[in-house]
Amino acid sequence: MNYLRKEKNMTVILVDQNLCTRCGICSVVCPMAIVTPADDKALPIVKDAVAGMCIQCGHCEVSCPSQALLLNVRPDEKLPLPAGAGTISPEDMAFYLKKRRSVRHFTKDTVPKEKILEILDIVRYAASGGNGQPVQWIVVHDQERVKKIAGLTVEWMKTLKNTNHPMSGYVPVLIGAWESGRDVICRDAPHLLFAHIPEGNPVASVDAIIALTHFDVAAPAFGIGTCWAGFVAMAAASYEPLQKELGLPVGRKCAYAMMFGYPQH
Repeated sequence: MNYLRKEKNMTVILVDQNLCTRCGICSVVCPMAIVTPADDKALPIVKDAVAGMCIQCGHCEVSCPSQALLLNVRPDEKLPLPAGAGTISPEDMAFYLKKRRSVRHFTKDTVPKEKILEILDIVRYAASGGNGQPVQWIVVHDQERVKKIAGLTVEWMKTLKNTNHPMSGYVPVLIGAWESGRDVICRDAPHLLFAHIPEGNPVASVDAIIALTHFDVAAPAFGIGTCWAGFVAMAAASYEPLQKELGLPVGRKCAYAMMFGYPQH
């Protein structure tokens, strides 16, 4: 393809001068309004002065009806979608989403790491504020470590007894169940998934929930069941021993957690 750079050092978009019809759609769909419209003498461009505002969303590229434009982010790695890829009827989408359930009984089989990475590769396309993509992941693959995290969560619950914490009235029952041998925290799940985000980012917590929801929705297509691990997430937000166990990087905090594995039923 004969891509033409219209300005020195301009690297945001690449435009094929033989395919561009100067329709202006790329300028219209750009959420940052930084694509200067084409005219009879010039192709669409992103000027150097505003290039730093690009959030690399790719709307300009995917909306180009003549496929004349590429967002210049690793262009050599881009692959064309097969015809009809991702097409799903409204009825099938409705049934798929309505079938979603929380799974609390898992087999002892572990999910191969390659399969987990396949799902996370889907999840990384989840929406985030300004396409900031602040969410990173910790996957607990060892069931014994999952059990240890459940135990640390119970330890956190013990600190809530006789306090004003909203959970204080519930924790005695949960602690009693745990001490009787029932894992009411992680439900004997073989794996845990933690989404962690930068401290001080005001919207990253929402970005994390969006991303975890993608995992929750995508996992059943791979035969995997999920359940939101609310008790663990609450403990990870404030209980230092659990935070140390997770090994969160400096400057980052746990946003939420999810248990997953192969459903037993």
